[in-house]
This record gives sequence, C-alpha cells and structure tokens, in this order.
Amino acid sequence: MTGDQHVLSPSSLTYEAFLDRAIAEPDVIGLVLKGSHTHDGMATEHSDHDVYLILADAATTDLAALDGYRSAALDVVVTTVEALRHCAGLERYALARARVLLDRTGGEITEIIAAKGRLGPEEAHTAAANWLDAYANWLYRSVKNARDGRSLAAHLDAAESIGYLLELLFALDRRPRPYNKYLAWELERFPLPGWDTGVLLETIGQIQRTGDVSLQQRLFAQVEVAARAAGHAPTLDAWGEDLLLMRPTS
Repeated sequence: MTGDQHVLSPSSLTYEAFLDRAIAEPDVIGLVLKGSHTHDGMATEHSDHDVYLILADAATTDLAALDGYRSAALDVVVTTVEALRHCAGLERYALARARVLLDRTGGEITEIIAAKGRLGPEEAHTAAANWLDAYANWLYRSVKNARDGRSLAAHLDAAESIGYLLELLFALDRRPRPYNKYLAWELERFPLPGWDTGVLLETIGQIQRTGDVSLQQRLFAQVEVAARAAGHAPTLDAWGEDLLLMRPTS
C-alpha cells in the first residue's frame, strides 16, 4: 500500500490497528465483524477477525487495497453498501449473525445486516420446497440402496441428505442455515419451533455415523408433518407411492 503516513503496512496489520485506521478514514462508511468473534464462546486463540470494510461509492482511500487481505489475525473484504445488500448464498448466515461496528449511513448498513437473518415469505417458501424435494431424493436413495444391499451407497446417501434437511428446517423458519461449526450454537440459542434441539442434533449425528434406515424414516415422519403444515403437500405428494419407502414401516 502507498499513500500518506497514516496508511498501514499489511505486514504489521493487527485487528486493533486496522480498526483505528479505518474509523479515522472518512471514506469508510461502515465496518461489519462476522465469524467466531460474533458468536459468544466460539472464538479461540486461533480465531481471526473477519471484517467487511464498507466504502463510499466514490472512495479514493488506499484502504481499498486491503480487499482480500488475509492473515492469522485479520481477514478483510472491501465492499460497498449496494454490494453488501445483495450478498447472499453461503455468506448470508455469516452476515445474519454479524456485528455492526461502524455505520455512517444513518442506519442503512445496520438494517441490511438485520434483514440477512430473515428470509422473505416467498423466498422462504420457494427455498423450502426445493430443499424438501432434494432431502426426499437423497433419503429415498438411501432407503432403496439399503433395501437392495448396497450398504456403502445407502450410508453415503444418508449423510448427503442431512445437509438438505438442515437447509429445509431453517427455511421453514425463514432463517439461513448456519455453517456446521455454528449449528449447535445456533440451535441452543435460537431453537427451531417444534423441534427438540438435543434430540435433533443427536438424531442427525447418529444418521451421519450409521446411516440407520429406521431412524431416517422416523425423522422423515416428523419432517413430513412440519412440511405439510407449512403448505408443502404438493412437493411431497409428487413423490407418489415412493413416500411409502421413506415413511416408518411400523
């Protein structure tokens, strides 16, 4: 980086020095912290600080050169308010639990971050329908492979289904799915309505470890009730008689 005497050398960049420099720069209109340090009790001595540095549209600050900076202490993404607003996909959960450190936009950045934690009704319904179909697909494959004596395939399919299941359950509650690292943390503090957190975590853990068919089927029975109550009967009914293979046998 080049510029005046206030610009930091990346080789000496600590989180604290970065914050001091960023806050002192008028072109910086926002700072957002995400990751382990925004999840109480999750940060360790190995945890870095993941920060969004939000610049004004016409910014000329040398801090823009920090985009993509990574070290053991600090990761920086340089962005704008508009880009932050459209940030989605895997990054959505990180932003949903992020902490706004600086907002010079009159609250716009704070509102954007708050909105990341809640899916819109149509968005959630569409996502849930897609995740439900994908979950049913892998569950069906697992049960069928187990029936036909393909134990490895059955186990792998069972493990594959869990990710889609979690996406579905969180979409039904209009929330982005947390990263696996934060799954227990999230559920212990913000349980999914109608689900016992301890039982759910134990069940999916056991399915991952064993691929147990009867356990998968019992879990599906609960999912089916929740999905139908949320208006997803058409997605389920499209499976026709194949649903019988997914449901408990007794």
